[in-house]
Amino acid sequence: MTHRRIPKRKAVLAGAGAVGIAAAAVLLPHANASQPGGDDAPAAPRTMSAASAQDLLARLGPSLGDAYGGAYYDAGRRQLVVNVAGGDDAAAARVAGEGAVARGVDNSMDDLRSAAGTLAARAAVPGTAWAVDPRTNRLVVTADRTVRGGSWDRLEAAVGALDAGTADIKRSAGAFTLFLEGGDAIFGGGARCSLGFNVTTDAGAPGFLTAGHCGVAAAGWSEEPNGAAVGTVQAATFPGDGDFALVTYDDPATAPPSTVDLGNGQTLDILGAGEAAVGLEVFRMGSTTGLRDGRVTGLDATVNYPEGTVTGLVQTDVCAEPGDSGGALFTRDGTAIGLTSGGSGDCTSGGETFFQPVTTALAAVGAVIGAPGADQGGDAGAGAGQGGDAGAGAGQDQGAGQDQGDGAVQGAGQDQSEGAVQGTGDGTGPGGGDRQGGDAPGDRGRSGNHG
Repeated sequence: MTHRRIPKRKAVLAGAGAVGIAAAAVLLPHANASQPGGDDAPAAPRTMSAASAQDLLARLGPSLGDAYGGAYYDAGRRQLVVNVAGGDDAAAARVAGEGAVARGVDNSMDDLRSAAGTLAARAAVPGTAWAVDPRTNRLVVTADRTVRGGSWDRLEAAVGALDAGTADIKRSAGAFTLFLEGGDAIFGGGARCSLGFNVTTDAGAPGFLTAGHCGVAAAGWSEEPNGAAVGTVQAATFPGDGDFALVTYDDPATAPPSTVDLGNGQTLDILGAGEAAVGLEVFRMGSTTGLRDGRVTGLDATVNYPEGTVTGLVQTDVCAEPGDSGGALFTRDGTAIGLTSGGSGDCTSGGETFFQPVTTALAAVGAVIGAPGADQGGDAGAGAGQGGDAGAGAGQDQGAGQDQGDGAVQGAGQDQSEGAVQGTGDGTGPGGGDRQGGDAPGDRGRSGNHG
């Protein structure tokens, strides 16, 4: 295998495709404001940033025990909403005392996890997925257009066997498939995938993360079709407990920066890794569809791809298309959140997209975000207002979101190997100005998510 040092401008590419972007939008401040009343004021929910809500939930969720029923961030009111099951007045008082909104619900997270286990045993039908929706306090079970006849009957029977008020079924117009084409493109074994984030292994070797279904498709990856390999797969998980792979650069002197290339000369520093949270505003980058934004709608999602079942994913309403797999999911303040796994739909009609949590991948492969010797700042919570390991512990199933609406959860997914992210709408996030379609090979070396 050919070993060569990647020039810095090329090594920067480790991510998904480039797209035009308004730099000012990336730098929007995240206020971490609370508005407590005076000492004599009655207890009232505090207004807080999403990062503060995540941090609060990481502490509060585990303390609620069996009464915890999930949580989400209400961006309109800037409040953390925590579900309290079983009429537990003491737990509700604890939530209120911390400045969050206590919301009485029927199902605890243990109840919903148990229901998900039942579905896994009875209804693991290709083309289905499920995840917890904290807003409805139910599992949302999604079936794509391929689930018909006996498969549909099996799914419906499994859901019907659950306790009333535990799960709902919905249809997805698309089909859940894997796309082994990629974002800011890396090529291997006839497949094209996206790079996610640059990392450093525990042994000090430079590398990057991408999707696991890309990692099992080829051992060596290059920057150009049929080009010399620049990296070798060291570990890959797919299907099963995740969809992630570690690729180390063949040249140990490579020092790729911990940034995401947003296109038009704009980059975003990636300061650390953080947990996804329902309601979190996120951005995805890849070469097929450019920069796209949306919100986290569910956690701990199970997706039954035709190639196998994958668990522990993050569900979003961010669109994606073939070639986005492996690309980076991140926040505007530079927190790495996920790697594109799959989804249904496209960026014309919309759909669901699922992501591998970065924190889980890093722990599994023994790596940290960033280049060797860089100031990592710790996982999630590094840099400006990351908010710590938000949603960890009990909050991992329904973490509070980050400044964007209250999230729901659904499950369906299509493996997006060909990566792209497009700034949608008004350009208020790290992406305005879409650039659609794959980049030319010569352009890809400069674009992509430089995690």
